[in-house]
Amino acid sequence: MQNMIPANILEVYKKVEKAGFEIYFVGGCVRNLLLKKGVKDWDLTTNATPKELLKIFPSAFYDNNFGTVGIPLKENAVVEITTYRTEGEYKDKRHPESVSWGKTIEEDLSRRDFTINAIALHLASSEPLSFELIDPFNGQKDIKDKVIKAVGDANIRFKEDALRLIRAVRIATELDFQIEENTWNKIKEDSALIKNVSNERIHDELLKILKSQNPYEGIMMLKESGLLVYILPELLEGVGVSQARPGRHHKEDVFTHNVLSLKFCPSNDPVVRFSALIHDIGKPRVKGEDKEGLVIFHNHEVVGAKMAGEICKRLRFSKKDCDKIVNLIRWHMFSVNENQTDAAVRRFIRKVGVENVKDMMDLRVGDRLGGGTQTAESWRLKLFKDKIEEQLKPAPFSINDLAIDGNDIMKELNIKPGPNVGIILEKLFEETDEDLSKNSKKYLLQRAREIYEGLS
Repeated sequence: MQNMIPANILEVYKKVEKAGFEIYFVGGCVRNLLLKKGVKDWDLTTNATPKELLKIFPSAFYDNNFGTVGIPLKENAVVEITTYRTEGEYKDKRHPESVSWGKTIEEDLSRRDFTINAIALHLASSEPLSFELIDPFNGQKDIKDKVIKAVGDANIRFKEDALRLIRAVRIATELDFQIEENTWNKIKEDSALIKNVSNERIHDELLKILKSQNPYEGIMMLKESGLLVYILPELLEGVGVSQARPGRHHKEDVFTHNVLSLKFCPSNDPVVRFSALIHDIGKPRVKGEDKEGLVIFHNHEVVGAKMAGEICKRLRFSKKDCDKIVNLIRWHMFSVNENQTDAAVRRFIRKVGVENVKDMMDLRVGDRLGGGTQTAESWRLKLFKDKIEEQLKPAPFSINDLAIDGNDIMKELNIKPGPNVGIILEKLFEETDEDLSKNSKKYLLQRAREIYEGLS
């Protein structure tokens, strides 16, 4: 096991121990070591106080009330060491009112969330290194049984820190574990407490669920636990909203279609997966009937895109991610047929953005399979993708590729800068995009004069 710990982390560990203090690896890093999984963050705990740690590591920093000292490593990495602690009452359901330094590792482990995270690892100082596990809550057994179980009284754990509600679902999703029955029941009872958690933290946990190998299962756990109604209520509006029409493949309600689209979306990008999850959330709000009395969802992509923007803002998505999600949802109803011209394909590329083309195709695959079709791509979609590839070599035609620019137009027409220059360029681009053979300086300057005369 010790062979999986990087040398620079071991160096920090040994420095604290050499200074005469106790030190242990704790939390998710110990859990992942036992699972033989990769470790991203190394967390350690010690009986040394923050002031004592700062003496051992002069370059370290300490700017919080929870006993956590950050120790800079090479390449901008940081390892965190936290002093043993006990905690006061959690009045805000997130943070303790007070923190006191603890005396033993067992005391520190008793305040942690789940048994699989309440295991401490101690390395012997002799060579070769040996290790000892401190496991007062039988976390090793729960790892073996693939179970998420609250430390101590589950009735207390989630009322202390409501973030643990969604963390339980996230960890179960990432590890493909089950949540122990009593712990699960307490999550359902306390689900409303998630309202005390900041949207930034919910965003982070949600994206980790979507990034996992089991995003569909994670979302369904959020629904069944009662958490989804507070995190993404718009998605639940689709429960029971039928999409069935004669001759159409849709057989499930809107909610089921959305989550199945997530399940079958081939992208590993959590932002694209989120787009697939909410791509049809506009349907319940525009549901209507046609002349035959059959269900229709006119302009659901427009309404859905607006809703997506509001959701992204609420859940603190970055502007870049928000723009991408809104774009994918707004244009996901693109049509394909064998008669589409190259110009039409180029317009599609410009509309969705070159950087979003592949993601749009992945969303379409999820949409198709999530709607009950048996094949990921129709022959028309395959043909459309081939045409897109052709137009992306070397890059799609844009206004900057015109054989003339605004300066050429002003010189040819002897006019000053103004709106007419832009209008002429736009019209020239529209015409040339339909027939790229027209992109010659001589032809475009002649057309510029004709367009200008029409504006006068």
